[in-house]
Amino acid sequence: MTSQSAATLRARYVAQAASDLEENRRRQQELAERISVLKQEEALLSDILNLAERYESLADASRLPEQSQDEPAVAKAKRAPAGTTARRSASAKSAPATKTAKDGAKGKSHPPLLGDLLAELLGQYKEPRPAKELRDELLAKHPDRNPTPQVVRNTLESLVAKGRIRRHKQQRSVMYTLVERGGTKAG
Repeated sequence: MTSQSAATLRARYVAQAASDLEENRRRQQELAERISVLKQEEALLSDILNLAERYESLADASRLPEQSQDEPAVAKAKRAPAGTTARRSASAKSAPATKTAKDGAKGKSHPPLLGDLLAELLGQYKEPRPAKELRDELLAKHPDRNPTPQVVRNTLESLVAKGRIRRHKQQRSVMYTLVERGGTKAG
């Protein structure tokens, strides 16, 4: 091997090592940032679990906002996406005051869940219904409820995922029907 080819080979190795070192440092930086994000997520999830345990330990379960009585608070917290905690916290602060007034007038009864109302409306029809018509009918029959069209669609999709209703696509429209169970419609 000549000295010129050895120098060329050495220069290639140096250039490759410098490139590899730069790539290694870039990946370390990415991983450090990812670890930082994961630590923040860990802290948030830990806070959510602590809050859920605090709510679960309350003797009066009717004080829990936006939660059915048969569902544990921990399961609800584990299911909640990280971005919704701030929004839920704000609604949780105002919910007890408004619920108390309503509960006093109704004798501690809870308003039906949106999913139950939508399933009830679907049960009145044999043919598929679009989300917009269901929302319009809900607003007419329950003027105290005013969910956005997106909330209605999300609730309907949640019922589809639970197997309570079925989704039908007709061209570009999405329609819903109640799933029949044992020869009768589920309600």
